[in-house]
Amino acid sequence: MRLIESIAELRAAIADWRRRNPGGTVGFVPTMGYLHEGHASLIRRAAAENGLTVVSVFVNPLQFGPNEDFERYPRDAERDRQTAEAAGAGLLFMPAVSEMYPRPAATRVTIAGLTDRLCGASRPGHFDGVCTVVSKLFNIVMPDAAYFGLKDAQQVAVIERMVSDLNFPVRIVPCETVREPDGLAMSSRNVYLSEEERRQAVILFETLKMAEEKFAEPGMTPGALKAAMHAHIRRAPLAETDYAEVLTWPDLQPPADIPFDEMPRGSRFIAALAVKFGRTRLIDNRLLSR
Repeated sequence: MRLIESIAELRAAIADWRRRNPGGTVGFVPTMGYLHEGHASLIRRAAAENGLTVVSVFVNPLQFGPNEDFERYPRDAERDRQTAEAAGAGLLFMPAVSEMYPRPAATRVTIAGLTDRLCGASRPGHFDGVCTVVSKLFNIVMPDAAYFGLKDAQQVAVIERMVSDLNFPVRIVPCETVREPDGLAMSSRNVYLSEEERRQAVILFETLKMAEEKFAEPGMTPGALKAAMHAHIRRAPLAETDYAEVLTWPDLQPPADIPFDEMPRGSRFIAALAVKFGRTRLIDNRLLSR
């Protein structure tokens, strides 16, 4: 695996690989680093499906609000290098902020509608930062396929819409959430949790399991399911609910409050959660289909 820090060097390396491998495909896994098994699963899939896998590690300042955790976001470059290489990355791109943003960005990519709810509502400007940096990375790497975890399902929906609207020649590959043995979704932010917070954080997974079961009950409505999710989270004393929502998928709009079993066959929904434990904000979701 080759470690690269400059945009020019990365472009040259990918162009050279394509010249030497006509018809070969490039898979791309964009990350913010502090890689764990969830990231490794994305890299392994990309490596299995492509001739070259590019992984980026970049903590993007544009997607952090003024009171969020940009400065304290966990970083470990050597661990990231080892994890990416072991999972099958061919090129690891680790640029400095000054490389990605040599001057303040005057151009932003904004997605309307899909970003009005869930994390977009509680983190204003977050998805503008995500879409801007992903657009830059797509233009730098020019991948054939890009791999994203469904733990952040709203991000997947937003990126898919951006790619469609702007005609990026890249296939987006959503990948299932990787979980700890007790069900907690793997996240770089899990390291912030105290021992007791970590024990109670499993309430997210338990709430989503409950939501999936109730979704199948005759007469269950979106409003009743949302209320049940809020009530279930309150079983964890340290949990502070940011949101517990039931929306259509992938449009992320409030569904009509009629029983799910009266809705058209093939209707898809997302049960999505964001819960804080102290200063640590965790997200999770479950996709539901009629």
